[in-house]
Amino acid sequence: MSQKPADNAPVKPANKRGAARLAAVQALYQMEISGANVTEIVAEYENSRLGQEIDGEHYLDADHGWFRSVVSGVVSQQRKIDPEIHSVLTPEWPLSRLHTLLRSILRAAVYELINRKEVPARVIISEYVDVAKAFFSDDEPGMINGVLDRITRKLRAEELPERAAGGRTAGGTEPDGKPG
Repeated sequence: MSQKPADNAPVKPANKRGAARLAAVQALYQMEISGANVTEIVAEYENSRLGQEIDGEHYLDADHGWFRSVVSGVVSQQRKIDPEIHSVLTPEWPLSRLHTLLRSILRAAVYELINRKEVPARVIISEYVDVAKAFFSDDEPGMINGVLDRITRKLRAEELPERAAGGRTAGGTEPDGKPG
């Protein structure tokens, strides 16, 4: 998935992080599908994709450090990340049953929730829901939102409003973020 900057406008640092998140998810997906190692994938993306033009599509330049951090962090902490995700999934839908791309999105987001305390949880959730929307148009973005909400309530509860009776937040939204 590529994105083209408007009128060659400079890319804001926040947009570079968004591009890094999208590329990190793609790299994690590619690693799981192909079996390539983290060093190969990071080098391929940094040398041949991030900020490059491929088949007439211009890929936004990404924050290379953020990209590297997310990809290598997910790989090195997967034994910590996967149980966090698994703990909020239903027994009939374990992590292994999810689409590979959904696993990649959740792993990258949970890595950030655990390790990037300087980034508000709502920003992380929103960014990875947007990544899901780049690939899926059905229920998947809502599922990503709901799973990340539940994980955030475990890991960074102080950042989210309390839920009122019936599972809605104090702001009147359902756990998946949709209005009640």
